[in-house]
Amino acid sequence: MHLARLGGLAASACAFALAATGASVALAPASNAATSGAAGNSVYSVAPYVDMSNGQEGLLDTAITGHHLKAYTAAFVLGEGCNQVWGDTLPIGNDSYTDPEIARARSEGASVIISSGGASGLPLAWTCTTQSSIDAGYQALIDDYGVTQLDFDVEGAAVADTAAAARQMQAMKDLKAANPNLQFSITLPVLTSGLTNDGVNILKAAKNAGVKIDVVNIMTMDYYAGTGAEMGQGAIDAAKATLAQMQSVDPGYGYANLGITPMIGKNDDGSTFTLADAQTVESFAAQNGVGRLAFWSVNRDQPCGGSANSLPTCSEISQSSLAFTDAFVPYEGSSGGGGGGGGTSSDFSLSLSPGSASVAQGGSATASVATATTSGSAESVALTASGAPSGVTVSFSPASVTSGGSSTLTAAVGSSVAAGSYPITVTGKGTGGTHSATYTLTVTGSGGGGGGGSLTNAGFESGSLGPWTCTGGSTLVSTPVHSGGHALQVTPDSGGTGECDQTVTLSPNHSYTLTGWVQGPYAYLGVSGGATASTWSNSSIWNQLKVSFTTGSSGTVTVYVHGWYGQGSVYADDLALG
Repeated sequence: MHLARLGGLAASACAFALAATGASVALAPASNAATSGAAGNSVYSVAPYVDMSNGQEGLLDTAITGHHLKAYTAAFVLGEGCNQVWGDTLPIGNDSYTDPEIARARSEGASVIISSGGASGLPLAWTCTTQSSIDAGYQALIDDYGVTQLDFDVEGAAVADTAAAARQMQAMKDLKAANPNLQFSITLPVLTSGLTNDGVNILKAAKNAGVKIDVVNIMTMDYYAGTGAEMGQGAIDAAKATLAQMQSVDPGYGYANLGITPMIGKNDDGSTFTLADAQTVESFAAQNGVGRLAFWSVNRDQPCGGSANSLPTCSEISQSSLAFTDAFVPYEGSSGGGGGGGGTSSDFSLSLSPGSASVAQGGSATASVATATTSGSAESVALTASGAPSGVTVSFSPASVTSGGSSTLTAAVGSSVAAGSYPITVTGKGTGGTHSATYTLTVTGSGGGGGGGSLTNAGFESGSLGPWTCTGGSTLVSTPVHSGGHALQVTPDSGGTGECDQTVTLSPNHSYTLTGWVQGPYAYLGVSGGATASTWSNSSIWNQLKVSFTTGSSGTVTVYVHGWYGQGSVYADDLALG
């Protein structure tokens, strides 16, 4: 475990947030120019971070106006001595870019939490030792932006600075006396086993000052436990352990005082927080009344290419734009949200079986949408789907069920839909709240519009290996599978890789992408013959590989899956050429 890089916003801010590099800028005079629009005395239940320094804030407007986001956390304000600036080095209350963006979001109906610190900077109490100046600086944030919530992201060596923590908590005590509606959160790095000892000491600093932290927000990311780490369950483990630590300091803490903040998509340590992980965390939060769900960041809530971990403007996984926002926003209206810590009289759960399918262009797939009453009385649940690509129609029969009942989802794929994997969010809305699950639809194409052949038996559902030709003990298995009833098992031996091949003829001199889901030690996916390209992974869970290549003059290539000699079996499923 690399404690120096512990924590999600630590890593993300290391990669993205811009540290203040110019000379100190005097703090803008406090004013009441910003119109009030923050929600009174409640803790926002969904408030993802937005990096206000990387020029991607336009996605925030879409999240608010088109995806029902009601609150967000603007990051980061940095302390410079006893002054404060935004991460782009412009002063608070007078930033020609950030201030209008915050005002615009408010006009669109969203409330804002102002966050100070991050991995590349420090909150004011860590850079200024004069208590009156610290108090005045934080008061200026409240006045300039008309907010009732402040967040303080404390990372790296700053977590161990006990003197700064004491100044911070004294400032919060002072400001709460002057601003009765003020709420504040402390965002801290975490392991799946909970806070570090330094993190616990920050809780103790609050108790010593006679103030209670409204939300202890934990960064559930970058555990450095390997690329196969299960990030959804890891967040739950961290939440449970942290709550126990919080209650050991002050028994009055509950889940309503806890926040959970993952880094969506690819993390710095190579692990991946998926849409399925988001559903896992959202369900846990709803069941336990977690005070806040957030993520780093709205800027990253869109797909992209790239090889670096944790790119600042995309998740590096296959997803629809703002799919994580869609997965977490329902918690805003669920029984657990709003920091209440308790439920309404009724609630339900929603699940899909199977959760994914591979379909050829022009085909269709079905899944069962099951609901269950988790508390109170049964309620009517209306089913909808979002995120399907153009040409894919998703319908439900019936479109509304009583919790405890089920519906059949049908995804009909048009003949012109591009090959690829598409996450579709299935949402159930009842009287007691809203819950969602992700259905992954993989469309297999016919050469990506360039003509030529396509893979046969690409999902290994025909009941035999043909037309794949395989070595040794390679076979079809019923478990593990990515979707459907079968997957391919390739078994290396001590002297050979073990391999399954299929030769296809595609359009000459044309670019293609081969995709496939694999798991196991050193699982390779690639092409040979008329083109040469491959990639691999070493993971105990299903993960998607993508190989781009250009055919030669014949258009003929051999697609292969193989393991590595002396290693265990590898598995493949849902291959596609597009």
